[in-house]
Amino acid sequence: MKVLVAVKRVVDYNVKVRVKADNSGVDLANVKMSMNPF
Repeated sequence: MKVLVAVKRVVDYNVKVRVKADNSGVDLANVKMSMNPF
């Protein structure tokens, strides 16, 4: 039997997300990542 499991890394839900200074996206430097629980 073969099983495929999709896993996605997302920003941890306890972390406050910061926007980059130029508003081009989310600042991911020094942010804790976790697996998506859904």
